[in-house]
Amino acid sequence: MSDFDALQAAIRRHADARQAEQRACEAFINALYHALRTASGPGLPLNNVTLDFTPDPANRLRPAPPGGWVAAWLRLGLCEVLVRVRRVEGMFQGEYGEGGSFRVERISEDDLIALARQLLRDVAATYASETYGSASQLN
Repeated sequence: MSDFDALQAAIRRHADARQAEQRACEAFINALYHALRTASGPGLPLNNVTLDFTPDPANRLRPAPPGGWVAAWLRLGLCEVLVRVRRVEGMFQGEYGEGGSFRVERISEDDLIALARQLLRDVAATYASETYGSASQLN
């Protein structure tokens, strides 16, 4: 088997796992988008929130290998924030904006709304030139 054939075989061998990870990360980002739309509380939807999946600018291989990042731009009214998510040891690990990060073990509506509110506060702090929040751990 040539080196090229070995590369193709490795990609095919891990395709199902890679695609499952990608679908899970896309579903997580979509759930975060919906949490952002409801972050103001019941009956007060944020209508200026949109979601646009994009290739992760840091990925240097396509398709991304297992453990790779899935990225999307979230438009939050007058600004957009890049959100990157990947699966690590069964948890969702992510980054957003100018240094925000998170790890989510459980994916409940309350956890997602808490993350959405933290993201909004951190992005607001960036524009207000305040000290940026530290990594948040949601359980």
